Amino acid sequence: MIESKFGVRIERRAPIRLYPFERFFRGFATAPPIRELFGARAPSILRRLKVEFFSPPFGYMGTSDVDGHLIVSTHHLKTGDLRTLYLDVVHELCHVSQFRAGRALFDRKKKYVDTPTEIEAYAFTVKEGKRIGMTNAQLVEYLKVEWVDEADHRRLARRLGLIPARRRPRARSRRVRARRGGRGR
Repeated sequence: MIESKFGVRIERRAPIRLYPFERFFRGFATAPPIRELFGARAPSILRRLKVEFFSPPFGYMGTSDVDGHLIVSTHHLKTGDLRTLYLDVVHELCHVSQFRAGRALFDRKKKYVDTPTEIEAYAFTVKEGKRIGMTNAQLVEYLKVEWVDEADHRRLARRLGLIPARRRPRARSRRVRARRGGRGR
C-alpha cells in the first residue's frame, strides 16, 4: 500500500478479479474532489463500488457502462506514477457519478475528446490537477493517451483552457478608396 501526499492510499498489486474499491483505493471518500462529486454519500457509495482488475501489459482505467464499476489495468496500477493513478481514479469516479445519474458514458457517434461525459470528466480532473499544484504543461502531458491523435489532444487541451485558443487569421478587408477628382477634370 502506497500512501500519497494527496491523502489517499493505493495498493499497487492486485489479483485479477472483482474486489471492493476500498480494498485497493483508500481515503478517496474524504478527498476534496470526491466529496464534491458525491457529497456526504461518498463513503457509502465508495463502500459499495467494485473494481475489476485485468492483466494485459497495456491499458489504464475505465468505468463499466453496464453497472458502473471501475476496470483497472494491473500493469498501470504497478507502473503508473502515483499522481497519474490518483488523477485517473478521480477521472473514473467522475464517470461513476455520471453513470449513477443515468448518463450514457459512451457515444460512438462522436470522437472520444468530443464526448460530453469525457469533456466533463477531464475538466473535473484538470481542476483537481490544478488544486494539487500541477502546471498547465503538466496537465497537457497528462491528457496524452495513445488513442487520441495530436490534433484531437490539442483541441481537448484548448477546450479545457490549458493552452491558448488558436488565433484565426483575420480576414483582409478590401477598402475601396473614394477617388478624389477623376481624369479629365
